[in-house]
This record gives sequence, C-alpha cells and structure tokens, in this order.
Amino acid sequence: MIDLSLPAAHLPVDWPEVDKATADLDPPFGTVHLGALRHNAQDMVRRAGPTPIRVASKSIRSRELIAGLLALPGYRGVLAYTLAEAMWLAVTLDDVVVGYPTADRAALTELALSPELAARVTLMVDSVEQLDFIDAVVPQREPLRVCVEIDSSYRSRLLGHVGVWRSPIRQAPEAAALAREIVRRPGFTLVGMMGYEAQIAGLGNAPRGKPLMGRILRTVQKRSMAELIERRSAAVAAVRRLAELEFVNGGGTGSLEATASDPSVTEVTAGSGLLGPHLFDNYAHFHPAPAAAFALSVVRRPAPDRVTLLGGGWIASGPPGPDRLPQLVWPAGLSYVAREAAGEVQTPVTGAAARSLRVGDRVWLRHTKAGEVCEHVDELYIVDGPAVVGAVRTYRGERKVFL
Repeated sequence: MIDLSLPAAHLPVDWPEVDKATADLDPPFGTVHLGALRHNAQDMVRRAGPTPIRVASKSIRSRELIAGLLALPGYRGVLAYTLAEAMWLAVTLDDVVVGYPTADRAALTELALSPELAARVTLMVDSVEQLDFIDAVVPQREPLRVCVEIDSSYRSRLLGHVGVWRSPIRQAPEAAALAREIVRRPGFTLVGMMGYEAQIAGLGNAPRGKPLMGRILRTVQKRSMAELIERRSAAVAAVRRLAELEFVNGGGTGSLEATASDPSVTEVTAGSGLLGPHLFDNYAHFHPAPAAAFALSVVRRPAPDRVTLLGGGWIASGPPGPDRLPQLVWPAGLSYVAREAAGEVQTPVTGAAARSLRVGDRVWLRHTKAGEVCEHVDELYIVDGPAVVGAVRTYRGERKVFL
C-alpha cells in the first residue's frame, strides 16, 4: 500500500526529473508524483477541517491508491459511480456509497443475495420510480441500504439553472415525501442523504485571463452556497424526523471549506484534487499540485518546427472545448496544431522546443480530469524524486471497466 502519511512540501513538480526517473519505460504510460499526491491528500484534510472526506472513486480508479488514502486520518468511506464497481470495492471495504442511481438488474440481484455486500453498499435514490424498479427486480430480499439525493443546483433569475441536472428532489417537503415512502416500504433502510453542488465544487472560480468572469463566478458561488445551506438544512431536518441518518454527504474538491461549514453536513466528498488534473488549476482558494501525468513518444518530424506524438487523443468528458484537451506541460512551449489537436493515433505539436526533440523522446501531458486517464493505462508508476519507487494497478489493469 502507498504510504501517504509522510510530510510533503508543496514544491513544483520537476518534469525533467520525472522524465529522467522514467527513462526506461516505454510510452504511453501514466505516473503519480508521490510528493505531490501527499501534499494534495494532506491539504484536502486541512481544507475540510474536522469533517471526514469520502473518496470519490471515479477520480482515482485504482484500488491501491484508494486504500492508501483511506489509511490517512481524515478519510472515511468511498463514493463509487456504479453498483458493480461498489460491490467490487466492498469485497475489501466496508463503507461504499453508490453516487448515482442504478438500473443494473444483474448487480441488484447479486447485491440482494449477499448479506455481507448489502451491509457494506448504499444505493442512491431520488424517486419512487427507482424504488419500484428495485422492488420489481428483487422482490424478495433483506433490506437494502439507500441514500436520498437532493438537487443542489442554483436557480438564478438572470442565469437560470446553474449546476448539473441530477435529482428532482429540491425542497424539504419533497425530500420528506420520498423518505416517508422509503420508510414505509419493506426491503429498504434509509441511512443517508447527499447533495452535490457542482456549480461550486467543480467550476473553477478564477479562470486564467478572465478576471471579470472570476469575480462573477465567485459571487454566484457565494450566493449559491448560502441558498443551499438553508435549503439543505431544512431538507435534512425534515428527513431526520422520519429516519436515523448515518451520514449527510455534500461537496467536492472545489467546495470543501464551504460545504464543511454547513452544520447539516456530516461528511464531504473529494477526489479530483488528489491527483490535480488541469481542470482544477483555475481556483482562487486552493491550488492542487499536478500529481498525475502521462507520457507520449515522439515518433516523426513532419516539419522542422514540429514533431508528431503517437496517440494522445485522451479527451475528457463534458462540454466539447479546448479545456477538454490534455495539457502539454513538458518540454515547455509546445502547443497543438489547431486543425488536428490531440488525435486518436497521432498528435502533432509545434513550438520552439519541438526543434530540439528527437524520435524516441517523450512529451509530458496532464489530463483534464483525474480518473479518466486510468482508462488508458494499466498501471500508474509512482515517482519519488529521481526514481520510480513502485506502481499501482488501475481498474483497467485489473481488467475492470464499469462505464
């Protein structure tokens, strides 16, 4: 297991040192800088204060890294993204919440047939329709643990719906009505509530070169959090009158401080800030170190001022745009060719540094998102100073693909 407990200074990642440490490896491959990961993991705990952090597995996608994080004081439990993944993790972990509702009939059947897994895994629901689906798939069963998700988006008179479209449950009476139905039905045990404020946690509030936009975003986020604390507190209080809740989960990497200040919340979730993808470079109040990166090989020179990398089209999910492309980080000064960008099998790059690159050299990139890079590599090599000190398998390396 990776030891993340040692002190770590927030030092810039030395890309030439990382390149030298991995000189014997053939790209494409992914790395995790141990010092940067330690810094990020410990800084998350500082930001969350006494509120425990639930690890978002979709942002990690390595069982060994998840285990290392859960060994740290301040971390407790996992937020998974599918039921199949949650049950796989629950073989060794005793507290896994599925962050999204499921319609996986085979997985529900497996869960219902295993008292041990049913005691370790919590399902997410936000409607009676989902309860009906579960009842239809596994009508005879021991009670399944469930968590009610409430909508944490912000509704602005000027901007309309700000946030993500998740739960239809928004107000306290709606949450209480669903909770009442869960408590009434045999086969369910209501144990938690959750709300993800994506417009605060996952939206950078200091975009580079856009100071006015940053001020607007921070104002909207401040108003959103104030509104959410009041609304969420009312919903939690209404549900607590009907059931004893084990946890109330909220937040994400970008909102740890704000969410932890909500007295109705008992735990926060975080994941992306641990590996520091470049989507999280644009925040005013915290600065994760770039712990994760990947290397591609230079394989041809189509012109004196450019070289071509093999592969590279590791495009992030979300709204299509330049910010979904991997970020070229070393050698410094490289840029994409606009008409090709990052391609499935080749990525041409240009810039002054391209003139000195040769076939066989490597170019280093950071993914836009934290966990998605793990869908492209079987292992993440752990770099500590001038050496590779180990490797951890990704989900893909364990032959697991959940979405």
